[in-house]
Amino acid sequence: MLATSSRLGSHATTQGIRVDVAPSYMTEQSRPAEREYMFAYRIRIANEGDAPAQLISRHWVIVDAQGNRHDVEGPGVVGRQPRLEPGQIFEYSSYCPLKTPWGTMEGAFLMRRDDSSEFEATVARFYLAAPQDA
Repeated sequence: MLATSSRLGSHATTQGIRVDVAPSYMTEQSRPAEREYMFAYRIRIANEGDAPAQLISRHWVIVDAQGNRHDVEGPGVVGRQPRLEPGQIFEYSSYCPLKTPWGTMEGAFLMRRDDSSEFEATVARFYLAAPQDA
C-alpha cells in the first residue's frame, strides 16, 4: 500500500486500487456560531491494476478537533457497489458534519475480486478544515 497526504486531501493505492480524496469546506451549509461545520469530499477510485474489483462496503474513522472518534460502516458508497474493470474510474461526492472547525477522516473500502478474494483499499487520512475566518 502506498499512501500520501497533500495539504488537505490524500492519495493511496492498494493492490492496484487508487483512492484520491479532495475535501472542501461548505460555507453556506455551516453555522460556526452554533458549532456546526459542514465539509464535502470528492472520492475518485481508479482501478490501476490488471484485475476487476467490486467495492462491497466502507469503513470511515472520523475524528474531530477535540479527539472525539466516530466510526461509520455500511454497504457500498452513496447507495452503490461499483465494479471496476482495469482502467475504470468511479467518482462520488459526500459530506461530513463536525462540531469543530477541523478534523480528520480516513478509512477503507472492502473490495472483492472475481475469485471471491477480498482486500481493504486504504483511504489515507485527509483533513477537514474550515478557513480561519469561519
